[in-house]
Amino acid sequence: MLIITATNAFVTRPIGDMLGIEELIAPEPEMIDGAYTGGIVGIPSFQHGKVTRLNEWLEQHGKTLAGAWFYSDSHNDLPLLEIVDNPVAVDPDDILRDTAISKGWPVISLRD
Repeated sequence: MLIITATNAFVTRPIGDMLGIEELIAPEPEMIDGAYTGGIVGIPSFQHGKVTRLNEWLEQHGKTLAGAWFYSDSHNDLPLLEIVDNPVAVDPDDILRDTAISKGWPVISLRD
């Protein structure tokens, strides 16, 4: 299991810990002299940056995307949804819903 998100690691790491998911790809806020600068370190895990960061993680861990699932609610994740074997739209925004339907991807809701 891996969480990949555009939300800063200091917000998402505790969520991953609570869920028992150790692996996290998330933006790391930049700090200089003990103060946050407003920037991030490295490539942001947003849109195509998620694919770049994921590919780096896969290479570092000797893994592949064979059989991978990815769940998202946002059209910003289309680059990653396009490369996994099992994309799933979860309570998607309108653009993602339309794309998922046109591609035959499952569309589910956690609100029902």
